[in-house]
Amino acid sequence: MSNWDLLDESLRPAVAASVAEYERIRPALETVTAEMESRVRAVFDDAEEKPLFVTSRTKTVESFREKAARMVEQTPGAVPALQFPDPLRNLIDLVGVRVITTLLGENATAANLIKRQRAIFDCRGDREKDIGSIESGTYGYSSRHLILRSIQNDVVKAYQQVVDPAAKPNGSYFFEVQIRTVFAHAWSEIEHDIRFKAQDPRAWSPYFDRQFTATAAMLETVEAAFSELHERYEEVTSFWDEDGEGDVPLTPNRIKAIWQTLLPHVDRKSDDDWGWAAELLAAHGLKRTIELAGLLQPQAISNVRKALDHRYSPGPDRLLDDLLLWRFGQAHIDLTAEDAADENTPRRDSLHRRLAQMRRYREANGD
Repeated sequence: MSNWDLLDESLRPAVAASVAEYERIRPALETVTAEMESRVRAVFDDAEEKPLFVTSRTKTVESFREKAARMVEQTPGAVPALQFPDPLRNLIDLVGVRVITTLLGENATAANLIKRQRAIFDCRGDREKDIGSIESGTYGYSSRHLILRSIQNDVVKAYQQVVDPAAKPNGSYFFEVQIRTVFAHAWSEIEHDIRFKAQDPRAWSPYFDRQFTATAAMLETVEAAFSELHERYEEVTSFWDEDGEGDVPLTPNRIKAIWQTLLPHVDRKSDDDWGWAAELLAAHGLKRTIELAGLLQPQAISNVRKALDHRYSPGPDRLLDDLLLWRFGQAHIDLTAEDAADENTPRRDSLHRRLAQMRRYREANGD
């Protein structure tokens, strides 16, 4: 049953009067909503990281009535009381702006940008809302909630004149900004439609709660996976910055870190020494991060695998050796193998066999 249905009869007149007043002023409040959305949207005009979109809503009359009808939890013998005795003043979510981001890490960036607009907004509250908190061991959607107060806003002043023509307008109005990812946004919208907008409570099933919990757990995993992908992308991109990360010298540990970033599925034991890789690369004068990144390209790796038709997936040492052979050909053999005049030349012989395979593959595929 709704809060209105459960409301004590003695409180109904006050709530009904508040609802009627809200219905009267709501059209004017919608102009405030549009103004606050516009102001928040403008915050990101010159920002490096922009949200996917910014939207807003003015609380519906039905939703206002439900919230205005909330009663304080009753104790035996207590006089019934409203949780919000003056809802038009007590409720700070009549106007709501939503900032929808792509990745979880962008929420903090967006919040900080908004909070820095001190000439426009005064931030009165900032909290991370996690319905189903980590501490309780449950799941739900997370979002950043800011409570802002507009400062000397002319649109708000016009609204205040509608509310009370006798009072002096000050242009200050409290409203809420929710910042959350597009994944959390989708989850919360669907959950709200089913859990809170259900027309008939008898249609509810415990299965719904179980499924919402399960999908929230998956949501957390998906958000973490996309964040990890984004971080890896940023790191890989930095390898191509000739004036930054791309210019970093190739020490054994640096080679290991680059390899594990670009090719995490082709790795060695964690305690292996990567000095061999530094020696192979240095033989060709490859001594910077950008040069190794240029060598470890997907197409080259694919060509090498097809040309040599590896029976088993090669480890980093063999794959790096083959990539250098693919790029430098005979020069790689001359620079890294035994002297041709030596009595035993197992490495030179192996490299020659592999080079011949590569040449046949290139001829057959017009490469």
